[in-house]
Amino acid sequence: MQIRVQSEPFDAGTELNSFAQTRTDVGAVVSFTGVVRDTDGNLREMLIEHYPGMTQSAITKIAQEATDRWALADCLVIHRHGPLKPGAPIMMVATAAAHRAAAFEAADFLMDYLKSRAPFWKKEITDDGADWVAAKDADEDALGRW
Repeated sequence: MQIRVQSEPFDAGTELNSFAQTRTDVGAVVSFTGVVRDTDGNLREMLIEHYPGMTQSAITKIAQEATDRWALADCLVIHRHGPLKPGAPIMMVATAAAHRAAAFEAADFLMDYLKSRAPFWKKEITDDGADWVAAKDADEDALGRW
């Protein structure tokens, strides 16, 4: 299990290749990469803040839960913090399991958790000013299915 909370950019292809290349004991590797979205066309940057020890611990705990629940052979979670430009990779989840259903479900579970419960605070900085991003009901509803 690899959990990284970092300000540095990452290359999703390189990360996935590194994660998957040593796995000969699994039948499925699933990955998802989230990018900073500019919905209205005026986003200058997304500022992600967090408490380092708390964030690392919380993500490690939920990744361990996913590993146990879906019998994962391995999982990778990368989440960035700091100022991020539109289109920049913000997070990545990869899971490896014996079968695809477990790999997909575990990745989906981790993504829902990262979106709604991981201790990150996001501020959108636009041409019109800056606003903290509020939690969305849809994200809470998605987490509720687990």
